[in-house]
Amino acid sequence: MYVYILGGFLGSGKTTLLMKLASMYSKKGAKVAILVNESGEIGVDGATLKAEGYDAIELPDGCICCSLSGTLQTALKNIKRDIDPEIIIIEPTGLALPHKVRDLVHISMINPDEMYIIGIADIQRFDDLIKKKEEFFKRQMFAADFILINKSDLATPDKMASAIGWLKGEYPDKPMIPVSTKTGENMDKVYEMMQ
Repeated sequence: MYVYILGGFLGSGKTTLLMKLASMYSKKGAKVAILVNESGEIGVDGATLKAEGYDAIELPDGCICCSLSGTLQTALKNIKRDIDPEIIIIEPTGLALPHKVRDLVHISMINPDEMYIIGIADIQRFDDLIKKKEEFFKRQMFAADFILINKSDLATPDKMASAIGWLKGEYPDKPMIPVSTKTGENMDKVYEMMQ
């Protein structure tokens, strides 16, 4: 069983990425389970995913890396027991710290074969995020196995180069891929890294 944790600030494109990954694995015949954490009381993503035919578990109204940590561990055990998927994709709220989610997956005793954190940076709001929430953003990205710079279809080459330069300065050893989860640009490179 492989576990993928998507990390990124609110609106960075985690749900669109999740849908692309779930579709890619489903087309290959893999059994996929999805765990979505909404910060509000009403979960839109979970309903959307279930409508698409995926085994989706929602954990609304809280954050799985803090107030819902016990709920996350129980949900993971139930997914393993009831669904027994080959792939679990976890989308925490945009306020979660992915490394804490990873630690809770280990504590839950589901023993994944491999686990990856995919960091997602929103190129459209990158400068504002660095200006206003730099330390939080760094904490979200530091444990990522690779970083996707999303919404590349909306960025100028200069803006993309600037963001990549900043990220490479902070995380010189992490692979970085400019992508557009909306248009599919460079998603083939992401899939190659995950297979």
